[in-house]
Amino acid sequence: MNDITSSGQVDFFGLKRILIISVLSVAYLLLSYWLLGFRPEQFVLIILFNTLYFISASTRKFILGFAIFIVYWIIFDYMKAFPNYNYASVHIESLYLVEKKIFGIDSSGIRLTPNEYWLAHGNKFLDVLSGLFYLAWIPFPLIFGAYLFYNNKKLFFYFSFTFFLVNILGFIIYYSYPAAPPWYIQQYGFHFYPSTPGTTAGLAKFDKILHVDIFKSIYEKSSNVFAAMPSLHSAYPLIVVYYGIRNKMGLINLFYAFIMMGIWFAAVYTGHHYILDILAGIICGILGIILFNFLISKSRIFNEWIGQLVRKTS
Repeated sequence: MNDITSSGQVDFFGLKRILIISVLSVAYLLLSYWLLGFRPEQFVLIILFNTLYFISASTRKFILGFAIFIVYWIIFDYMKAFPNYNYASVHIESLYLVEKKIFGIDSSGIRLTPNEYWLAHGNKFLDVLSGLFYLAWIPFPLIFGAYLFYNNKKLFFYFSFTFFLVNILGFIIYYSYPAAPPWYIQQYGFHFYPSTPGTTAGLAKFDKILHVDIFKSIYEKSSNVFAAMPSLHSAYPLIVVYYGIRNKMGLINLFYAFIMMGIWFAAVYTGHHYILDILAGIICGILGIILFNFLISKSRIFNEWIGQLVRKTS
């Protein structure tokens, strides 16, 4: 079952490789069905991975390079089976009161959180603009990662592992400090309802104005509504900006910074995060960058592994 041809090239359709990928694919689908039930996106992921793995050498290298993002998505998806409120008390009123005390805005004699202020003073322009910024948090790091993959593979793997590390730090906080988002209080007050479904909150205005269901379809599949602290949406663009600067991308980094700040504003404007959540996400991103750089500077084995990944995907 050797998958090396007589010419020394890898046989992508060798029996061994087909068996390994098939077993992993079936195992993933069975485990996903057991934990979450049938979900169409699970089949989409398997079809996408298998197609890119077997179609050509270049697409195989690409999908293997992005494997860590797939692992992240799977872990995030599986969080639905293990709600964080089963492991720690959810912070609802306490976080709201701290936000109001530190960042509260006085309006007509009433002290409001920034979320409440924008809920009362928003407009269609900001509704659309915030929606566009919030849509960017998904493709923004992926497009940037794809650019690095084809232009600076070593930095691509630095970026990928930093992204993964920051998410792990965020997930640890999710389970240590479950927190309700601002929209939860607007809809349910300070009472805890564990089966609360995800909602678009202020992003519903974007869908309504443009007559689409983009955010509705996204937030109906939310892994856990009580995972507002930290805002990893705020950490992702920070990682992009950091590696954009490291890659010496010049003035385009100003555009990256603009997107980053737009996402931060949109998170608050739409009621999905407090400013405290944003700051926690920024700290999480900075901490992840520092920890990864420490690991790179101290671990010869990890550096050698990164080098092997670069060679295998080149």
